[in-house]
Amino acid sequence: MKLSRNFLISAMCLVLTGSLAACGSPTSSDQGADSESSAKTKITYWTGDRHDSEFVKETIDTFNETNQDNIEVELVIKGDDFDQALDMSFQTSEPPDVIRVKENTIQTFYKKGFLAPIDEFLTEDLKEKFQVMEDLNSFEGKRYSLPNYGTTMRLIYNKELFAKAGIEQPPTTLDELIETAKKITEVGKATGAYGFAQNFKNPSSAFGRSARVIAEVSGYGGFGYDFKTARYDFSGFKPIMEALKQIKDDGSMLPGVESLDIDPLRAQFAEGKIGMYLSFSAEAGVYQSQFPAKIDWAAAPVPSIDGHFNGASGFLGGQWLAISSKSEHKEAAWKFLTYMYDESVLQQYQEKGFGISMVPSVSAVAAKPEVKGIDGFLPNKYDGVWPVYPTVPVQGMKSDDAFFKYMLSGGDLDSIIDDLSTRYNAALDAAIASGEVKAEPMVDFNPLELAGQYAK
Repeated sequence: MKLSRNFLISAMCLVLTGSLAACGSPTSSDQGADSESSAKTKITYWTGDRHDSEFVKETIDTFNETNQDNIEVELVIKGDDFDQALDMSFQTSEPPDVIRVKENTIQTFYKKGFLAPIDEFLTEDLKEKFQVMEDLNSFEGKRYSLPNYGTTMRLIYNKELFAKAGIEQPPTTLDELIETAKKITEVGKATGAYGFAQNFKNPSSAFGRSARVIAEVSGYGGFGYDFKTARYDFSGFKPIMEALKQIKDDGSMLPGVESLDIDPLRAQFAEGKIGMYLSFSAEAGVYQSQFPAKIDWAAAPVPSIDGHFNGASGFLGGQWLAISSKSEHKEAAWKFLTYMYDESVLQQYQEKGFGISMVPSVSAVAAKPEVKGIDGFLPNKYDGVWPVYPTVPVQGMKSDDAFFKYMLSGGDLDSIIDDLSTRYNAALDAAIASGEVKAEPMVDFNPLELAGQYAK
């Protein structure tokens, strides 16, 4: 992967030292008339993000009121079923015009043909301002999105419940995670508070916020892919899944996590009913505006398997908005993107605590967000960017679903892991043979070298 780490390091260092600058509101009056139609051009923007929904809605409302191109944008917020809903929209020929893409979806959306390249719209100034990140916003020499912000991963915990249980420090190992969840549940169960929760209504989302990052800081690829051998190997997940199952079996996990979505989880945490969970740096903004926290909380580095950090906590980002390949209003969609990517919008996005800017010209002037808890999310010596793993269409049950089934019902975990590795490697071999993906061993790969990039 030809990811520009120097760029990312520079951007993140600037985040930590940026100075306050005035926030303005962009206008699109100087962008010229929309050549598509003199009538109002209506486009839709689909996103699965909810932590920034109020800000995005207000920004879109301003765009709709002020743009001189007669464009009207409809915001559609989907839940954890965003990917499935998008698949269905393309099957029924009613896809959105603009799509929120993420590091774990853009590859898949690109391969499915959902995205339109944006190179024809990019000026030299935009090319210089927004970095090319191969396999993150650019594929086969064409760009499909531009970066906005990145996210760090942390353990979010209720300081009041920790104090009530006599726990002085957040857990740093899986054994400590199990014991901490148990102690919090013992002192909190009478009032409906439990030690641990995760949004297991969507296992992929839940494990993407938890098991993935625990594996990464422990030195294992967070999606089961070993970059050194270029093969899938899920064996590193064994102690992680055993620990999560133990928490569930102990009764230390919030009842009903099987149907718990991320927003209901956040609402319960804000009310003081959850001791800890793992998630993105966006949570800081969530507990300021979306679900104002009624408790004292903080964020800490995620625990590793045994307390040793042999890898890096994945810093995620590099893309934000993309144009649908099926959009009939690509010029109007681009004008909307131009507005959303204006520096004043991106600056406000960081200063309100929704994400840590990956755009140097923005991070150079944006102030550190005045948001409670944000300090715990700022990049540290454990954070780093992992290479992009190859996504493959595996036959049968996916890893997240198989692990969640084990967490609920048990079984032979070794056999489950062997089966996953076998099926994923078969899918990888087929994808390589067909030319869909390239996967070569990185013999010198050392995950420990990824850590600490953003503390410099």
